[in-house]
Amino acid sequence: MVSEEGACSIWWSSGVTAPETPAPSPAVAPHPVDGPDAARRWVLEGGVQGVGFRPFVHRLAHRLNLGGRVRNHGGRVVVEAQGPPERLARFARALLDEAPPRAAPRITATRAIAADLSRPFAILPSDGDAPGPLPLDLPVCEACLAEMADPADRRHRYPFTHCDQCGPRYSVIEALPYDRARTSLADFPLCAACRREYEDPDDRRFHAQSIGCPDCGPRLRLVDGDRKTPGNGEALAGAIAALADGRIVAVKGVGGYHLMADAGHHEVVARLRARKHRPDKPLAVMFPWAGADGLDAVRHHAAVEAAAARALASDERPIVLLPLREGHGLAAGIAPGLGEVGALLPYAPLHHLLLQTLERPLVATSANLGGEPIVTDAATAEARLGAIADAFLHHDRDILHAVDDSVRRVIAGRARPLRLGRGATPLELALPAPLPAPVLAAGAQQKAALSLAWEARLALSPHLGDLDGLRAQRAFAVMAAAMTAAYTVRPEVVLHDRHPDYHSTRWARDSGLACHGVAHHHAHAAALCGEHGRLDETLLVFTWDGTGLGADGTLWGGEALLGRPGQWRHHGSFLPFPLTGGEAAIRSPWRLATLLGWQAGLDWRPEDVADDELALLHQAWRRRLNSPPCSAVGRLFDAAGALLLDLYHTSFEAQAAMRVEALAEGEGRALALPQVRDDAGVLRCDWRPLVRRLADARRPPAQRAADLHATLAESLRHQARAAREATGIATVGLSGGVFQNRRLTERAAAGLAADGFEVLLHERLPCNDAGISVGQVIEYGYRHARQAPPASGHPMRRSE
Repeated sequence: MVSEEGACSIWWSSGVTAPETPAPSPAVAPHPVDGPDAARRWVLEGGVQGVGFRPFVHRLAHRLNLGGRVRNHGGRVVVEAQGPPERLARFARALLDEAPPRAAPRITATRAIAADLSRPFAILPSDGDAPGPLPLDLPVCEACLAEMADPADRRHRYPFTHCDQCGPRYSVIEALPYDRARTSLADFPLCAACRREYEDPDDRRFHAQSIGCPDCGPRLRLVDGDRKTPGNGEALAGAIAALADGRIVAVKGVGGYHLMADAGHHEVVARLRARKHRPDKPLAVMFPWAGADGLDAVRHHAAVEAAAARALASDERPIVLLPLREGHGLAAGIAPGLGEVGALLPYAPLHHLLLQTLERPLVATSANLGGEPIVTDAATAEARLGAIADAFLHHDRDILHAVDDSVRRVIAGRARPLRLGRGATPLELALPAPLPAPVLAAGAQQKAALSLAWEARLALSPHLGDLDGLRAQRAFAVMAAAMTAAYTVRPEVVLHDRHPDYHSTRWARDSGLACHGVAHHHAHAAALCGEHGRLDETLLVFTWDGTGLGADGTLWGGEALLGRPGQWRHHGSFLPFPLTGGEAAIRSPWRLATLLGWQAGLDWRPEDVADDELALLHQAWRRRLNSPPCSAVGRLFDAAGALLLDLYHTSFEAQAAMRVEALAEGEGRALALPQVRDDAGVLRCDWRPLVRRLADARRPPAQRAADLHATLAESLRHQARAAREATGIATVGLSGGVFQNRRLTERAAAGLAADGFEVLLHERLPCNDAGISVGQVIEYGYRHARQAPPASGHPMRRSE
């Protein structure tokens, strides 16, 4: 008999994978088995790799006196056990009920087999090449931390202490199954003591692939000018002394290097910013683990609500944006003008040792130059970061996959992802139906992330960054090759954004494969529908962002789309305005404020801008030269940055929007903006009264900033009401980078809920362009749903 679990609309895997090397010798002989024997086979999928699942199965079988074997078969775990039927039933229940804490097993097939299995129960070498979920990097566990703190333990203060429940996984893996021989840990043969632990079923390191010790595991090396200091203790002490002395140290971690420095030292932070040419963008801060839940040091500096606390201490260990307390003690240059900090807790043993000894928070920003991928090897670190870091703390465990830290922000009671990285990706999800052919979705230009999809599976890559520079573009190509190799999938179609100038679009067209373009905002909306499994009903999805090429060939960014994946109708938007100068206008908020002012009948003039430059801009605007029409809400926030904060130039994306949100105080007074349908039937919101309000210096800037948020939330609510009157829709979604704004999103969601709407926000995917590739796959799949019947066993709800 074979039984298989049906897939829900979308099932999100934790994406973990497990160990393998030679099968260990049993340390305990089994007791005799009473009664007649039967035998069964189970196939388990889901989170069964890299979490100590096979050692758990081995111990469980010995406890129940069963014969049999367990092995990795590709990405699955296959278990065969023999014994009395009653014990086999208990064994099957315990496979799920007593699984290791980080496991998430699903039994996808079970059947009776011949009762001729050998005893004792054994772990067999891996076989098969069917790819399962790639394992995720896990933070060091409490048991390993306790060993590191024990002077009598042989792993006392060892910076690479791990077991079967913690340690590097994705960042060190070459191929599945997750066996030591298929990772960069293969370079570190186990010593006799570690081998005994590995082969002892009663040891918590039984069959754990990432283990090592000071005698056989990875080692630290400090490079400080001309001095090179090998050895874990000596190198660690040197790095700690450098940080205590106010110096900047590049520290190799799990998925790449961090630039670390004293977060409370104003001059050190200013020096780091000057050397990194990063004048304004916030810097993440790593806090010492302190208190019962590890968060006492964080709470000393920032307010930590319950959702943020859960996220900070989760296995993902992301950066979480937190409001700073008065007198917080961190350097003012950590997050200029924002009033919040990106906080994270230590997740590698090395981090714990650094922060416990120093007893102070450290800047822990990704070690790269602006726009480049995170650095992962010593040679590149010293070559690219030599003008930034004063010293380098290297280790000799190779990082095979670069993985940045994830970023989350609490919005409407949940810690929602803004960036998915270490501990969260590769993120696997199950599609509602098989695709007609394997596809690779290239995503967008900013916050790039790839999706590989085949059959009814999809894997989302880690965050890759913006694709403006050559190094980022090379990393994009490397990731595409790595994903197809890891999953042994050869894509036949490449999906891309319709914008012809995106690097991801050009890369797709140069791939030699069949290409399919997906409209940017359709992908935003489809990603949200896919995440919530709302794929066969009519919804209204607001897709507000900085800009993206719309389905009509103009620049969108303030849209309301009515329908479902594969069938979107343009319901609402904002009155278009000319984006004179294109990219130049986006980088210079004074230009946007001036242009919108002219459109609104104002003669707002920025200070320190030459008359001839203004005259040239006015001439181009009047003649509509290089002035593509744009309806993006993100650009309204840019203009507000100039009107409210005299922020005329920005050094990073969304700087103006972040500053304006931080400026806002109070509830704000919402303007009733005019809403008129254009010739195409699109309900257009007239933003011009709002710009006049923003330019009114009689009201304090903080109140005007609050008015901006209140007005935009109210205009959104108005368009939702109009859609309900016309179609009866009851569910509204919010997607796109603008909804990273907590004030706006919470106000809009509360207003919609008060009107009786069900409101959908992203929970597992970022609302920004990092989720675009997933939306491309969903949109493509549903556009093709009408062309071919779904495969048996995977019913797909039609989009008609």
